[in-house]
Amino acid sequence: MTNTALPALSGYLRADGRKGIRNVVVVAYTVECAHHVSRMIVNAFPGQEVHLIGFPGCYPNDYADRMMKRLATHPNVGAALIVALGCESFNRRGLEEVVAASGRPVHTITIQQNSGTRTSVADGIEWVRWAREALDAQERVPMGLDELVVATICGGSDSTSGITANPAVGVAFDQLVAAGAACIFEETGELVGCEFHMKRRAATPELGDAIVACVNKAAHYYTVLGHGSFAPGNADGGLTTQEEKSLGAYAKSGASPISGILKPGDQPDGGGLYLLDVVPDGEVRFGFPNISDNAEIVELIACGAHITLFTTGRGSVVGSAISPVIKVCANPATYERLAEDMDVNAGRILTGAASLEQVGSEIVQLVAQVANGAQSCSEALGHQEFILTYKQFEPSGPGCFPLKAA
Repeated sequence: MTNTALPALSGYLRADGRKGIRNVVVVAYTVECAHHVSRMIVNAFPGQEVHLIGFPGCYPNDYADRMMKRLATHPNVGAALIVALGCESFNRRGLEEVVAASGRPVHTITIQQNSGTRTSVADGIEWVRWAREALDAQERVPMGLDELVVATICGGSDSTSGITANPAVGVAFDQLVAAGAACIFEETGELVGCEFHMKRRAATPELGDAIVACVNKAAHYYTVLGHGSFAPGNADGGLTTQEEKSLGAYAKSGASPISGILKPGDQPDGGGLYLLDVVPDGEVRFGFPNISDNAEIVELIACGAHITLFTTGRGSVVGSAISPVIKVCANPATYERLAEDMDVNAGRILTGAASLEQVGSEIVQLVAQVANGAQSCSEALGHQEFILTYKQFEPSGPGCFPLKAA
């Protein structure tokens, strides 16, 4: 296996000891009614690291509350402005307290108490300008590869995804895990039929059983809904069954032992390979588990992902707020059409211009470059997509976390 030496990494040190590869100011709205004011504030800083996140719902949800707290204290976030309407049920004070306790600058604007839209926008811009100046003066410090968290997702898959981009990411994951990084793959709804393959790779028998139960939960959820994670675009791209798509998605995980299962907002307990369970627990009540790829990217970021590797055959142009997205294109024809949006042409494997190992090592090198400040294509194009909706999860059992912190 090719494994070229990586350059030294650097990041921004946070009070909890973690390091971020970006120094973002997040503007976080706590209800859809504060979305416009928040967006106006962000729009005043084009091309700068000021990103919009938020939860649209008025009524409280433990999942959304936890997600917002994890996102606002992500290692890539240096400061947070919280924008509330004032009468929503979301616990904005609880969010502010968590961010303040993390050592980050934080400020809350409540529109109903702040003379409305114009004043709130002006005050928000003033605070973000102050926070941005403070963060711009912060210097990067040395960062180890074992401090990096890398995630992967596939979207717009076609018949080339499972033979080029996905296994190339699997090669990259194996190299990153061997170097001490934490790597997270998903999604249980797209791994139906692969549960016993994953069970054999589990670090403990208890974890293996938990993985099977996790995928069975996903299969039940989709059965009740009456559809699976299989889109018309997948069929148009040459995929024939859910199982075929699942095997391709599974290839992204590589061959390393699986260290644990995460649920959205759980943090990896050290380096290793982790499976993210994105399907809600309990009764089927929230509709499609992930209404878009970006909803899942947000959950990966909430687990601490500094970077997300996004494989696509049909082509996807999205990025994300907070953490950079690196696009790995599976199909050479798609790459030719969408080269401006793609970071890696894994379709060269199909044409014989590169080997699986070469592309995997290229991905690892690009991860290091982006971690050190180079922009991915989606970043350079200004993509900052973000989606957060209602879900419900129960705490994971001890069998899901065989690795314990010292």
